[in-house]
Amino acid sequence: MSNYLILSASSDIGELSARDLIANNHKIFITARNSEKLESLKSALNCNGKIVDCTNFEAVDDAFDEATKTFGNLDGVACFAGSVILKPAHLTNFEEYQQTIASNLTCAFACVRSAGKFLKNGGSVVLMASGVALHGLANHEAIACAKGGIVALAKSASSTYASKNIRFNVVAPGLTNTKLTRKITDNETSLNYSKAMHALGRIGEAQDIANAVNFLLDIRNNFITGQVLAVDGGLSSVMPKIKI
Repeated sequence: MSNYLILSASSDIGELSARDLIANNHKIFITARNSEKLESLKSALNCNGKIVDCTNFEAVDDAFDEATKTFGNLDGVACFAGSVILKPAHLTNFEEYQQTIASNLTCAFACVRSAGKFLKNGGSVVLMASGVALHGLANHEAIACAKGGIVALAKSASSTYASKNIRFNVVAPGLTNTKLTRKITDNETSLNYSKAMHALGRIGEAQDIANAVNFLLDIRNNFITGQVLAVDGGLSSVMPKIKI
């Protein structure tokens, strides 16, 4: 049995990850930005948690501190904070850019920063990137630079904290069926186009991504660090077969 902190557990993937951890007899401490969602999840999962804005370094520190005090120690943390924006750079305004960087890269950095202070006995940190950080896609400049920063962040942190046995890895999904992507998945033309970009001919499901996150959190996989696990149906590495 291990103890985990789940940042932004109210996301589709975060909630599934949390449910699977509990089903495997692990203990979790969760965070969310919305009090109603947090209380609902705490009740459903029978766990402790608190309201946290993951862009706030001190607030993330407080979450790590409270989770550590609740369990005595933490074995790992997964950060599911994020957002999606699909615009070319010239149509992206400064506020949209700042929000994209904050909700993705700043949250990930806050998690890494706190992990370096609070994971006294080592542990696993899993961050969320995207296939767009690994493969150039049109109209993804803002989110690509935010998610690309997360990949670089994890690799650097893996070196910095290896002596403390803290492992940092990244899951990079392709297009996944979640609340955040409904503007794409609810549009039949966009959805079919997206499916055609994935060699497996489908988009991902939230459970696909949660499975990968929990694999990297698992203490049994403690010889993995500094890696990017692309759970993307081949989007970032495989050319789909052209249908003529």
